[in-house]
Amino acid sequence: MKLFIKYMVSTRCKLMVKDELEKIGVSDAVVDFGEVVTKHPLSKSQKKELNEGLKKIGLELIEDRKWILVERIKHVVIKAIHYTDKVLKVNFSEHLSTALQYNYKYLANVFSKTTGSTIEKLIISHKIERVKELITYDELTLTEIAYNLNYSSVAHLSNQFKKVTGMTPTTFKNLQENRRRALDDV
Repeated sequence: MKLFIKYMVSTRCKLMVKDELEKIGVSDAVVDFGEVVTKHPLSKSQKKELNEGLKKIGLELIEDRKWILVERIKHVVIKAIHYTDKVLKVNFSEHLSTALQYNYKYLANVFSKTTGSTIEKLIISHKIERVKELITYDELTLTEIAYNLNYSSVAHLSNQFKKVTGMTPTTFKNLQENRRRALDDV
């Protein structure tokens, strides 16, 4: 049985979901970002108890097909930006279409109608948060960061960074207190 979970965007979330599943007696589940696959269907009471437990930790089960697709889009974006060291060789629209097996126009339409925002804004927000993280670690140059996040140039990255944050990457780097956001707030 496949279950979909809203707001599940980090490794910590995956661990908390595993804990909630174990509380209801499900220990054989495969937990990934936004989804859980169990070998056996959950009873109504297990599903209810799981959803109540998830809500206590800021997550929730979703059953609406459009919201499930929105969450799947978010997870593909998050994985591609935050949880891989591979440089994306194709543009995001192609990557999303391939990963989710839907036409990009359909994905963009469902996403914008359901969330009131665009996939492009989601991607930009996550890329900027990743740039902040990489600047904070201070292990890569801005040129390397631009390349790793598939920006056409450092100037493009810097312009987008300033547009979103109101400051240059250098100004951000020099701040005593970096202003990063949690992934579930992006």
